[in-house]
Amino acid sequence: MNHNDAMKKYYERCDIELLKGHLKESLQKAKEEIEEIAVKDIDLDSMILIDVRESDEFASGVIPAKTIFTIPRGKLEFAVDDKLLDLSDHQIVCYCLKGARGLLAAKTLKELGFSKVMSLQGGIESWVNANRAIKNYLGYFKRSDEL
Repeated sequence: MNHNDAMKKYYERCDIELLKGHLKESLQKAKEEIEEIAVKDIDLDSMILIDVRESDEFASGVIPAKTIFTIPRGKLEFAVDDKLLDLSDHQIVCYCLKGARGLLAAKTLKELGFSKVMSLQGGIESWVNANRAIKNYLGYFKRSDEL
C-alpha cells in the first residue's frame, strides 16, 4: 500500500460524521445502562462525587460534596487506585459540564466493577441553574441573575 492509499484509509476512518455517529451511539448505550440522577436527589453528605471535567475547568468551581474527586475523564481508568476501590460499594455520581462525559465516566466505572454509579443529569450546569452553590479556591458561589 502506498502512502496516498494509507492516508485515504486513515481519513475514511476519521470522517467527522462517522465519528459523531459513533459518539452518539456510545452515549445512547450509556444512557440505557446508567441511571441519571437529578440535582434535587443529590446528597452531598453521603454520595461520592467525581468531577470528570478537565483540570482547567475545575478552577471555576466544583460541587461541594463531603467527598469529591476531580479526575479528568481521559485519566479516569488510570486513577482507579486503592482510594477509589475502597469506595466501590458507595453511591458514586459522576458529572461534567453538561452531562455527556459524566455519563461515559459512569459507564466506565460500572465496567470496572463499581456497582452503584450514576451520572448527574445535565452536569454541573444543571446544578448551577438550580441555584445551588459551587466551591472554588475563593469560596462558595451561586448563580446570580442580576447584572
